[in-house]
Amino acid sequence: MMGAGKTAVGKALAAMLDVPFLDSDVEIEAAANMSIKEIFERDGEAFFRDRETQVIERLLDNERCILSAGGGAFLSARNRDMIRDKGIAVWLKADLELLWSRVKHKDTRPLLRTANPYQTLKDLYEERLPFYEMADLAVVARTEYSIEAMADQVRQALAGRKDVLEALS
Repeated sequence: MMGAGKTAVGKALAAMLDVPFLDSDVEIEAAANMSIKEIFERDGEAFFRDRETQVIERLLDNERCILSAGGGAFLSARNRDMIRDKGIAVWLKADLELLWSRVKHKDTRPLLRTANPYQTLKDLYEERLPFYEMADLAVVARTEYSIEAMADQVRQALAGRKDVLEALS
């Protein structure tokens, strides 16, 4: 979910594991030569989601990495299947209040450009929750965790998946 810490935690985890960090949103922006916000405004969400799937597929085919996928990416069955086939889906499980505290002052979230952004976030959260619950691992985010502490929580959760961490040794 937006605000869960995918980018910050992903970068810290990648550094801990000594693997590259990739962000599907950054890759989409680079390919389109425009921001996610501009893509949404010009081409709409459906167009963006198609490009997102293409980028995720390309990134997962290239190398072992920590990949941060956009908050809506896991809603697509095709994306979920690709992620499961080529890696492990980790859900940074942040509650609604924590997410709101992190996104309420940012204007970079196109889906929250509504008359009532909190209600929009709540609706998105409730709509997406059943999909996020399908992730291979869930790691609870807490307000008291630093980025590094959260990344370590993810690393510990991944330690139970020898098929992943042994491959990095």
